[in-house]
Amino acid sequence: MPTPAANGYRMPAEWESHEATWVSWPHPDGISFPGTYENVVPTFVRMVEVLATSELVRINVMNAEQEAEVRKLLKRVPPERVEFFHIPTNEPWCRDHGPIFVKREQEPQLAIVDFGYNAWGWKYPPCDFDDQVPTLIGKKLGLRVFDFGKFVLEGGSIDVNGDGTLLTTESCLLNPNRNPQMDRAAIEKKLQEALGVRKILWLGNGIVGDDTDGHVDVIARFVARDTVLAAAEENPDDENYESLKQNLDRLHCMTLDDGTPLKVDILPMPPPIYRNGHRLPASYANFYIANEVVIVPIFFDINDQWAVSILQQHFPTRRIVPIDCRELIWGLGAFHCLTQQQPAVSRS
Repeated sequence: MPTPAANGYRMPAEWESHEATWVSWPHPDGISFPGTYENVVPTFVRMVEVLATSELVRINVMNAEQEAEVRKLLKRVPPERVEFFHIPTNEPWCRDHGPIFVKREQEPQLAIVDFGYNAWGWKYPPCDFDDQVPTLIGKKLGLRVFDFGKFVLEGGSIDVNGDGTLLTTESCLLNPNRNPQMDRAAIEKKLQEALGVRKILWLGNGIVGDDTDGHVDVIARFVARDTVLAAAEENPDDENYESLKQNLDRLHCMTLDDGTPLKVDILPMPPPIYRNGHRLPASYANFYIANEVVIVPIFFDINDQWAVSILQQHFPTRRIVPIDCRELIWGLGAFHCLTQQQPAVSRS
């Protein structure tokens, strides 16, 4: 099978120009927000309102009935800033089940990579609708879809600098509940073929409460070609302290594919948040970079403004928009988990 890399495609960095942001709207009978659907809907509405000031928002809904319901909720969003697609999903985590777009200079500039999806190691079946999303979006947009369906990968498990380097975690990608037949070298080869990267940077474990087995998008993120923002816990008694420290130590020793030393800046962690006796994976690192805004989850803690100010330093031309995630985090994810960027292409 011809691969995206062999055809000159690469996965752009998130801060590169977008045509749109994709979102999958939740539904009351989903498992992500048991008994709390009505509580999280205002957060989804606010997220789309903010994104629509920056770029087109494309929303997957179950059917025409749900589209009508969501249109009423988004009454403050100009209708030309939102497009609806009747593509059913099981859950709303579009970062993980949505298409990963790859781009090249020559026509056709844009394509989709469709990885396998098994609901984070078969933790939350069914996932049949979610697994079909990339191919269905490819058909709707008339884009070529590269089928990597035998290789399981969620979008939140990787982060790229757009120039050959990818960041991920051992706890997720090497977990036998994803690709048990593959070792590290085989996984690296697949990532290189699919996403046009040349070097893989491996961190260790994720944070407590993250049921994805340690997605990188809650612990460390590229914010420039040579710069990573990494979550760090100040309290040595906190159960996240040691794993985040070990990841930070690794990052300080890493280089890009061309040998450039990696620059590392620190993001604080919010205080522990519990519900029903379970610690939730609250993290400021789950921000989303849109064309003109950066949406950052906040938890009404003293560290919120610290995180916002750090992001403003790294994105001085974008508006940093903090949104309360105290209800949303009950679903074990935040704004990066809910979104998927579609890169812009040049128009002839």
